[in-house]
Amino acid sequence: MCGIVAYIGHRQAYPVIIKGLKRLEYRGYDSAGVALLNHGMKLYKKKGKVAALEETTLGQDLEGNIGIGHTRWATHGEPSDRNAHPHVSANGRLAMIHNGIIENYALLKQELVKKGYKFHSDTDTEVLLNFIEDIQKNNESTLEEALRIALKRVVGAYVIVLIDRDNPGTLIAARKGSPLVIGIGKGEHFLASDASPIIEYTKEVVYVNDYEIAIIKPDELILKNLGNERQTPFIQKLDLELAAIEKGGYDHFMLKEIFEQPSTIYDCLRGRLDVTQGTITMSGIQNNIDKIKNANRILIVACGTSWHAGLIAEYIIEELCRIPVEVEYASEFRYRNPVIHKGDMIIAISQSGETADTLVALENAKEQGAVILGIVNVVGSSIARLSHAGAYTHAGPEIGVASTKAFTAQLTVLTMVALMIAKERNAITHERYLHLLEELNDVPEKVKQVLGTAEHIQKVALKYKDVKDALYLGRGYNFPVALEGALKLKEISYIHAEGYPAAEMKHGPIALVDELLPVVFVATRDAYYEKIISNIQEIKARKGKVIAVITEADETITGMADDVLPVPEADELIAPIISTIPLQLFSYYIGVARGYDVDKPRNLAKSVTVE
Repeated sequence: MCGIVAYIGHRQAYPVIIKGLKRLEYRGYDSAGVALLNHGMKLYKKKGKVAALEETTLGQDLEGNIGIGHTRWATHGEPSDRNAHPHVSANGRLAMIHNGIIENYALLKQELVKKGYKFHSDTDTEVLLNFIEDIQKNNESTLEEALRIALKRVVGAYVIVLIDRDNPGTLIAARKGSPLVIGIGKGEHFLASDASPIIEYTKEVVYVNDYEIAIIKPDELILKNLGNERQTPFIQKLDLELAAIEKGGYDHFMLKEIFEQPSTIYDCLRGRLDVTQGTITMSGIQNNIDKIKNANRILIVACGTSWHAGLIAEYIIEELCRIPVEVEYASEFRYRNPVIHKGDMIIAISQSGETADTLVALENAKEQGAVILGIVNVVGSSIARLSHAGAYTHAGPEIGVASTKAFTAQLTVLTMVALMIAKERNAITHERYLHLLEELNDVPEKVKQVLGTAEHIQKVALKYKDVKDALYLGRGYNFPVALEGALKLKEISYIHAEGYPAAEMKHGPIALVDELLPVVFVATRDAYYEKIISNIQEIKARKGKVIAVITEADETITGMADDVLPVPEADELIAPIISTIPLQLFSYYIGVARGYDVDKPRNLAKSVTVE
């Protein structure tokens, strides 16, 4: 979950690294550090965000054409200067940055302590580094050989990058379970957790695979597996523009990304959905359609916001395709020894494509004969490579830690996948199919209409900025939207919020209702409309404050609720993509009003690459 950047070449390394760390700060911001080589090693690290590190380095010697940098999301050891990366080996010769978790670090540490090693941090990273040093010293081996031996003993996930004071012309990196991309320039190389620090220097990149070691010089890139066999680097062109990772005049990335949704949803649909021809074209799905449409069961595996997208997809797929669907938390799925039959289909949903729990769950399911369908945003990510088939969401880089545009893009893609399967199975009438295509095609314009009410949503949000708790309720397709709305409020404002199916309110949560508790209803017109009105009346009878996301011109609920957030009318199957937008803005404006950094909520990180 940490962000790593490294550089080797003709430029000064520090400016490249510090700018890259700022772009990767969404991956972790507990502490940051940099190590540079130039007639010796210079190390600077500091608790806090990258800005604190930058302030620490003012007036320091920052010369050097090779360096490594790190921004941390703490796992082993509290956020502090001493636990910040990079770490230096006992002999002072090696420095290393690390993203991931070494699960058997305690056993390795015991061995090293017996040999007289002393540790200056609480991290698993320092243990691995000294383990590498010990192997290099005892075997009189090169750093590359020592790393290869060490990684055969290591249990866990990692991306590591090493520099050697005595060999200042080489970077060495390795990867398992966490992302690493190498940018290829003219006489220079750039390493990072994702492409955002690289894009302004080069568009030629190599995505390092699991169990590969990279030996990198200014003018040479060598890839080897753990068996010391050379691998051929596969060079790809980045489809990413610098403007996509800048704020573009918005106060926060989160607000920018909320307002990008008309275009990101359109990009999801573009080249795929053709209303005039009545077709959906997704080659990754079409090339595997026989396996997909004949699946006896679909399991959707995801975490967090992606799990909420999966819940909505469960409703859609079961209704349109008549295939049973189960939605699983990836973290639970991988540990509970699930029953998987050959021919079952697993849909994995992940913005980053690197979510550790989801990856391990997929590997286990694939071994048992399941067909893996990946829905991811990041091209070349681990889940994309592991899947038999899939589709990219084309949402573009999402820098804000709380997911917004990635969620609506996932829903858009999942809806298209469901429609393709339904059509192939003849499980839907042609008229219903064409109607849903038209509804889906209209979503970008309807989202734009909702964004046009942002000023009204802000006024409503300011009324509730000081509440301590909130309850979110919905039925049917709107129940997962309520869950997602509650999650956004928790993430951004640190207000305790819970989402429930509205009918479950009477089975416990209604005990919380009083004149101080705001209850947010997702109450657009659908098959449950009359029932949700009854639930609103139950809250009002107990003096609860009702905020309702409603279909435009709904006078009935407007007359009952304290505040309403209107959205355009849409088919109930498509409506969640639209009705989630006001909840995103509601959370954003409350978080800002409370004075919080909504782009970097405390304790969170964007890409969860540890279990």
